Amino acid sequence: MELFESIFNALASPSLYVILVTALFFLYLWKMRTFSRPGWVVAFAVMTTAFFVIGAQNGDFLKIITKGDNMPIVIMIFSILFTCSLAFRQASVNDMRIEKGEPPLEALDSNKKVLVWPDLIYPEFICTVLLGALFVFWSIAVEAPIEEPASGTRAPNPAKAPWYFLGLQEMLVYFDPWLAGVVFPGLIVVGLMAIPYIDTNPKGNGYYTFKERPFAITVFMFGFIVLWVALVILGTFLRGPNWNFFGPFEFWDPHKIEPLVNVNLSELFWVRMLDTRLPDAALIREAPGLLLLGAYFVITPALLAKTLLKKLFNEMGFARYSVLVMLLLGMGLLLIKMVMRWTLNLQYFVAIPEWFFNI
Repeated sequence: MELFESIFNALASPSLYVILVTALFFLYLWKMRTFSRPGWVVAFAVMTTAFFVIGAQNGDFLKIITKGDNMPIVIMIFSILFTCSLAFRQASVNDMRIEKGEPPLEALDSNKKVLVWPDLIYPEFICTVLLGALFVFWSIAVEAPIEEPASGTRAPNPAKAPWYFLGLQEMLVYFDPWLAGVVFPGLIVVGLMAIPYIDTNPKGNGYYTFKERPFAITVFMFGFIVLWVALVILGTFLRGPNWNFFGPFEFWDPHKIEPLVNVNLSELFWVRMLDTRLPDAALIREAPGLLLLGAYFVITPALLAKTLLKKLFNEMGFARYSVLVMLLLGMGLLLIKMVMRWTLNLQYFVAIPEWFFNI
């Protein structure tokens, strides 16, 4: 048991955790036709269940997963495993059929009409009744996560947002509030609204497929799995008192002290690399960060348009390609900033507090 706990506590190191999730995500997509088979899905479900069952022998971990706020996250893990595996399996089957010159499975039933009444209403009504009974039982069996009345003299530790906002709360650690609380959520909403206008590929409408739309599906699932679900799990199970990181089987000690020396890119460049003091002028002081971000958002799109995304650039045109690549680079910036914060203690690429401008 100690070996089991020590292994997973080591794997839960934040930088290793994100790198592993990202690597497993792309490995799954690469070998999707194999991993989406029923045998593999059952194996994944069994391993996940075994992790929670064995881990529940640890009292601290048991308290975390049985807390009223966290139980839906445990259910979410299994539901995402089931729904994503089902969708990718159907996509794999259709891709193999298309390669053989056969129509997708959905096309076989294209002439079959299904009426809203009663074919849709009856199943929805039955599901409503069953779920209503389940929620009533849940509300009786599980204590509501209601804490004491709010007080200005005492705040909960850790103070966590609702589970669906844990991803945003995690972003606040790495970016200034105006970015993590306003700009990034706005980009998420705008990006979702812009998808139909950016991606005009008619393939994949009305049937499951991956091979015909690999780029769009990969980007969407990366944002959903790696940059949202993984951050929700991280904030639920690995963030403890004082917003410190804890392993899943580590005691949440409120007195744990983790020294974190915040270092800006300007300090790394001027003080540590050039061994000189920081310039007084803000623009000169932050020139390394401004040049780096400028290259990231200006040169990178041009390079991608000539290499990896050349086909997309030719199909979409300059305007739609520009919107798409900026959204992609914004997603990548979050991942880069997280890893650099955990490995180099890097706080900001550009830090101009006198102008309230920090990135």
